Amino acid sequence: MLCACSGEQFKLDEPPQSPESLATRDFSASGLSSRTTGDRESKLEDFQVDEAESTLKEALSLNYEEARALLGRLEYQRGNFDAALQVFQGIDISGLTPKMIKAIVERIQYRKPRSKGEIVPPSAMSMHSVSLLVEAILLKAKSLEELAQYREAAKECGIILDIVESALPNGIPEGIGEDCKLEEMFHKALELLPALWTKAGLLDQAIASYRRVLIRPWNLNPQKLAGVQKELASMLLYSAVEATLPPQLQLWGLASPQSNMEEAILLLLVLMSKVACGEIKRDEEIMDHLTYALSIVGQFELLAEHVEQALPGIYNRAERWYLLALCYSAAGQNEAALNLLKKVSGCSESKNKPHIPSFLLGAKLCSQDSKHAHEGINFARKVLDMDDHQNQHFIGQAHMFLGVCHGNAARISLSDSERVLLHKESLNSLNNAALNRKEDPEVMYSLGVENMLQRNLGAAFENAIVCTEMMAGNSVKGWKLLALVVSAEQRFRDAQTVVEIALDEAGRIDQFELLRLKAILQIAQEQPKQAIETYRILLSLIQAQRDSQAKNPEQARIFNSEVLAERNLELAAWQDLADIYTKIGSWSDAKICVDKAKLMEFHSSRSWHVTGMLFEAQSLHKEALVSFSVALSVEPDYVPSIVATAEVLMKLGTQSFSIARSFLMHALRLDPTNHEAWLNLGLISKMEGSLKQAAEFFQAAHELKLSAPIQSFL
Repeated sequence: MLCACSGEQFKLDEPPQSPESLATRDFSASGLSSRTTGDRESKLEDFQVDEAESTLKEALSLNYEEARALLGRLEYQRGNFDAALQVFQGIDISGLTPKMIKAIVERIQYRKPRSKGEIVPPSAMSMHSVSLLVEAILLKAKSLEELAQYREAAKECGIILDIVESALPNGIPEGIGEDCKLEEMFHKALELLPALWTKAGLLDQAIASYRRVLIRPWNLNPQKLAGVQKELASMLLYSAVEATLPPQLQLWGLASPQSNMEEAILLLLVLMSKVACGEIKRDEEIMDHLTYALSIVGQFELLAEHVEQALPGIYNRAERWYLLALCYSAAGQNEAALNLLKKVSGCSESKNKPHIPSFLLGAKLCSQDSKHAHEGINFARKVLDMDDHQNQHFIGQAHMFLGVCHGNAARISLSDSERVLLHKESLNSLNNAALNRKEDPEVMYSLGVENMLQRNLGAAFENAIVCTEMMAGNSVKGWKLLALVVSAEQRFRDAQTVVEIALDEAGRIDQFELLRLKAILQIAQEQPKQAIETYRILLSLIQAQRDSQAKNPEQARIFNSEVLAERNLELAAWQDLADIYTKIGSWSDAKICVDKAKLMEFHSSRSWHVTGMLFEAQSLHKEALVSFSVALSVEPDYVPSIVATAEVLMKLGTQSFSIARSFLMHALRLDPTNHEAWLNLGLISKMEGSLKQAAEFFQAAHELKLSAPIQSFL
C-alpha cells in the first residue's frame, strides 16, 4: 500500500512531495486528467482507467478499491471532478462497509497497552485501508458538491457517519487517530454533511445532521465543536423550520427542549459559559444570536445578566450601560434603565465621546413619564448641543422627544407663566422635528397629541389626518388620534364612526383598545346600554384570547407584553363597567364589577376609587371616604380620589369647605386641566358668596370639560 510505502496518508489538498511518486506520473493519456480531446468516446476512457488501475496495482500491490481511491484522489486534486467521480463510482462501498466496520471495531479492541512481543491478531482490512476508503467517500461527496449535486453529495457523506457510528456507537475514544487519518477524515465529514444539506435546501436534514454531530463525543476540538453548536443554534433561530427533536436524540437529558427556540437558547447559553471559562475564543456572533433569541421570548432580565457577565473589552462602559438599559426598559423596568443612562451622561464619561443612542433612549423613556420630564429635556438637549454633522439624522428625533417632554413638564408645572412658556417650547420643538423628519408618522402623531392637549383642535385635526395618511393602514394610532380630536370637538358620533373604520384595520391588541374607546364615546353620548354591550364584546374577546393562550403557554411567554396589555385592558373594562352601573343606579351589578376588578388587582387606586363612588351614590359618605383614603394610600397623587374626597367633605357641611378647598387646590396643582376640580371650587365660592370668582371657575370648568373623554382615555 501507498500508506505503508510513504509512511503517511496524503492530505486532501496537499500534493505528493516525491517527484517519483504516483501523483507525478503523467496520466494525461488516460483521459482522466484535463481533457483536451473532448471527442474521445467513453469506451476508450474506461479502457484507459482500467490500464491506469493495473499500473497502480503492479507498482504498489494495491487491491482494486484502493487503486481507484488513489486515482480518484489524484483527479480531485487536479480539479477534474467529473473524472474523479467516474473513478469513485467504481468502488463498491456497500460491499466493503461490513469489513470497514469490523476493522474499526478490532482496532479499538486491541488499542489497549500491549507488551512489545505481543502479537496483534490480523484483520481482513487494515486501518490504513479504512482511512483510504473513507477518504474516497469524502472526496466523492466533495466532487458531487463541486458539480452542484448537493443532495447526492450529502447522501454519500452520510455513509461515512453511518459506518463510524455503527462501529463506534459511544463515540471515538482518544488516540484512534495516532497512526491513521480516519479521525481526521471523519471530522471533515461531520462538518461537511450539514453544509451539503443546507445547500440542497433541506434544512430539516441539516438540523438533524448537526444534532448527529453533538449526540456523541467525536473528539472534535473545543473550537470546532463550538462552531457546530453555533451553526445549529443559528439555523434553529432563522431557518423558519420547526425541526422537532426526536425522542432518541435527547441532547440535554432531563432538560430536553420543547422547541427550536429553547434548543437554540440552551446551545447559546452553553457557548456563553465556554467563552466565560476561556475554553473557546470570544465570538461576537454568539452574543448577537443570544440577544435575538432572548428578545424574541421576552427574557430580557436573563439577557441583562449575560450582558453584565460579558468580559471586559467586549463592550466599553457606555455601550454596556446602554445595552443594559435596553434590556431593563424592554422588561418594563424603566427606572432601572434611566439610572443606567444617567451614568452615561455623568461626570465619569465626560471625557469620552458622547454616546448619542443612550441620550436618545433616555429622552424617550423620560417622555413616557411626566415626573421625568425635566430629565428628558436634559437628555434631548445633549443631542441637540452636539455640533456633529455626522449625526444630523438624530436631530429630528431629539426635537420630538424634547417637545413631548416640554409638554409633559407644562402639565405638571405649578406656575402659570412657566406652563405657558413650556407649552410654547413644546410646539416649537415638535414643529422643528416635523421639518427634520417630514416622513415620520411618530413625529406627526406627537405634534397632533400636543396640539390636542393644548386645545389647538384645528391644527390637531390636520396633524391627525396627515398621520393617518402616513401610516397607511400599518397602524391604527392615527385613527385613534383622529377619533380623540373629533371627540374633543364634541362630535362624538363622528368620532365613533372613525373608531369603527379603524376596527376593520386593527390587530388584536389595537382592536381591544379601540373597543374600549368606542365604549367611552358611547358613554359620552349618554348611551349606557350600548356601552355595556361594547364592553361585553371586549371582555368576551379577551377571555377567548386567554383560553387560546392557556392551550399554548409557550406563545403566551413569548408575547408577554401583549398578555400584560390584555390584562390591563380587562381590568380597565371592569372598572369602567362598575362606573357605568353606578351612574345608572344598578348598584348590585356595580359591586360585582368592582369585586372582579379587585380580584384582578387588589392594590389598584382606581378600583378603590370606583368603590368609593359606589358608596357615595348610596349616600354612604363615611364608607366612601374610607375607600377614597385607601385609593390615596395606594397612589397619593391620584387626582380623581382627591377631587372625590373634596366633594364628600362639601356635603358634610360648610365647616368642611376650607379642607375641601385645600384638596381641590392640591388636585389642580397636580392636574391643572381637571374640570371637576374647577367646578367644585366654583360651587364653594358660590356658596360662600364670591359670585365673580365662582363665575371664573365655572367658565374654566366648562372649557376644560370639552376634553373630558380624551382625558379619560389617555
